[in-house]
Amino acid sequence: MPEVAGTAAREEILRRIRDARVPAAAPVVRGYHREGPGGVELFAERVADYRAVVRVVTDVPEALSSLRGKDVVAPDDVPDEWLVDGVGWLREPLSIGELDRADGVLTGCAVAIADTGTIVLDGGVAQGRRALTLLPDYHVCVVRADQIAGSVPEALARLQPTRPLTFISGPSATSDIELNRVEGVHGPRVLEVLIVT
Repeated sequence: MPEVAGTAAREEILRRIRDARVPAAAPVVRGYHREGPGGVELFAERVADYRAVVRVVTDVPEALSSLRGKDVVAPDDVPDEWLVDGVGWLREPLSIGELDRADGVLTGCAVAIADTGTIVLDGGVAQGRRALTLLPDYHVCVVRADQIAGSVPEALARLQPTRPLTFISGPSATSDIELNRVEGVHGPRVLEVLIVT
């Protein structure tokens, strides 16, 4: 009668499984950091930690006068007041070669993050397409004080998830080879941030 014994054993196992009481999982405490102190000072300090050149300014055209004599790419929708005299402003459409030969690019941003010293571009107003900020070796980015969020969650709440996002924390750099820092591998070697108060 081995078949009867096997059936009885199987039924006993299934009964035990059905009767098993699985205790409810304990709630997981998630104390994520959602808000940061924010502020111009913290953002300036953190982005400077990544070797960005940071200036806090009140007059953008005056700050941009340092671009005179250079050929600089500007997205079509940057404010007219940013297009100071004496700069060779390059406007779209531009080829990859033209972008590569430019002295720099001027953009705005979508949001900046004080906690991490990060600038986020989403292709919106005054930002242009992604290639503009990857090919020229110098990027000057204008950040208004009201665009600075305290933390990453605060910044993400301000962004459209369907837009292409580019996160920038200082000049492009890598330490992949023998831990030696090399700048400009995947983008500009110089990032200048103008924080407008």
